[in-house]
Amino acid sequence: MILYRLRCAKGHEFDSWFKDGKTYERQEKRSLIGCPACGNAKITRAPMAPRIGKGIEKGGGKSADVPVEAPAEATPAAAPDPQVAALARAMPKEMRETLIKLREQVEKNLEPVGEKFAEEARKIHYGESDKRGIYGQTTDEEAAALADEGIEFGRLPWIPRGN
Repeated sequence: MILYRLRCAKGHEFDSWFKDGKTYERQEKRSLIGCPACGNAKITRAPMAPRIGKGIEKGGGKSADVPVEAPAEATPAAAPDPQVAALARAMPKEMRETLIKLREQVEKNLEPVGEKFAEEARKIHYGESDKRGIYGQTTDEEAAALADEGIEFGRLPWIPRGN
């Protein structure tokens, strides 16, 4: 995985994760990356300093998986994880507000498929199901298998409601 600092044509900057540099280039060329602040799809990489971090302990964070072809959205967790809630409270207010707006757009515009995300993403990818925007959850192993199959999707931090 690689993290890029991106900038939209309107000057908003945001971070986004990609499987690798080629995945970023493919999505950028097809205008599949949108600014979370304004939705602008004219995106360029912004300068950034390399970072080395510890990461989150296994099982410590929740995320939603979203096919890149569709507008980004995510699936609510059954019960908010206390560690995720603590991380949400500790992040900058603007980032938290942007992630909450992103969640609202996902829930408004995509079909929730819950824990069947990987199965349904495969059906859509291989033409066994109608092409549509979905969101849901997968395990890290399922996400790796989807990426290995060339199925493009994104993982979003899923901010618990009320934080």
